[in-house]
Amino acid sequence: MSKTEQTAPGAAPPGTSAVVTGQDAGRVAFAAFVGTALEWYDYFLFGTAAALVFNRLYFTTLDPAAATLAAFATFGVGFAARPIGALVFGWLGDRMGRRPALLITVVLIGVATGLIGLLPSYAAIGVTAPLLLVFLRLLQGIAVGGEWGGAVTLAVEHAPPEKRGRYAALPQVGSPVGTLLSSGAFSLVLLLPSDSFDSWGWRLPFLAAFPLLGVAVYIRRKVEESPLFDEMMKQDERAKVPAFDVFRLAWGRLLVAMASATLGVGGFYLLTTFMISYGADTLGMSRSLMVSGTLVAAVVQIVVILVMGRVAERLGPGRVTVWGGLLTAVLAFPVFWLVETKNPLVVVVAMAVGIGVLSIAYAVSGALLAELFPARLRYSGVALAYNLAGALTGFLPFLAAAMLGAVGGASWPVVLLLIGLSLVTALGGFLGERMRVTDNVVST
Repeated sequence: MSKTEQTAPGAAPPGTSAVVTGQDAGRVAFAAFVGTALEWYDYFLFGTAAALVFNRLYFTTLDPAAATLAAFATFGVGFAARPIGALVFGWLGDRMGRRPALLITVVLIGVATGLIGLLPSYAAIGVTAPLLLVFLRLLQGIAVGGEWGGAVTLAVEHAPPEKRGRYAALPQVGSPVGTLLSSGAFSLVLLLPSDSFDSWGWRLPFLAAFPLLGVAVYIRRKVEESPLFDEMMKQDERAKVPAFDVFRLAWGRLLVAMASATLGVGGFYLLTTFMISYGADTLGMSRSLMVSGTLVAAVVQIVVILVMGRVAERLGPGRVTVWGGLLTAVLAFPVFWLVETKNPLVVVVAMAVGIGVLSIAYAVSGALLAELFPARLRYSGVALAYNLAGALTGFLPFLAAAMLGAVGGASWPVVLLLIGLSLVTALGGFLGERMRVTDNVVST
């Protein structure tokens, strides 16, 4: 049974209801989706490049296995930085407004990503190259740390309570669309001769972040502030240090939210970033085949997210999370077995099925996390939960690659890792469904 916001830790006293409309909800959710799609495009480019490019161009003094580990470690740095972004932009979003925070995050990640496309290689400037790469990855991580939580919060707070599942799912669609754009961009430049790809071709998807940034900023500037935040401003119900109140008053909710988000973050990168490297470097399949598998999986993921958003409105996002986690655990071994057949069609289908099933829990993560925290702590709570989960699981491709080497290339330790993530998320969904809060809103 859902609890009311007034009984939740950190909740504000009852005040005047905020008014939300279905028309505003759709427009705001679309704007949140566009910005989030760009941010994930930028962020996922790094993951693909870590598997295909950075190990060869920025860590050239290492042997191939060590270079791959170094590239994945750099990839994981972005996850370590995300809680910093959650703290900074959570404070800004809960104190100054959701809208200004989201404008800053989209600019920051767009600029950082474009600059990666201009970064000289190790051969050109030596050790400065990987150091700058790590720095730009840190900026990406800080920006994404504030982006997703804010986008979900804005979409949910503009939506009628009975339709939050579908509108909270739209920012989630930004993830597969970002995957589609980034993988598609890399699929195109992989058609270039190897020398051209290594010298300048891989840079083109990163440089595309600059014009895409202009589109995202234009759309984000037209978004109106959350009616719930406006009401909190009138009533002066904002938390002075939201993150402190989350840790002090809602730490149990934070842990549950982190658990429910674990599979959607860590599991996703096991089946994309790590799987690309595993298929190409360990199983000997073509890089283009593995990237194509992520493209097909992204299309499947979009469908799953949109459908599960509606299902969550009937069953509750926590229950959907439980079933998504359990189903992923059941299918974890079959997915890897199918990839190991090396049959191109079977490999693509396996990747699509694995990511599609994993997306059941991810689809409703926004709705569940947003309803685990009261409005005055929501931006900070959602951002911290999601990005602390990301910080804990962002190094999983690195860990999986190390485990692979330790057992001579066998995949079973990685599969057990995926099963563990799935069960943690199922537990988070089970507890989260019983801890949901409601907002004091009126829908028209």
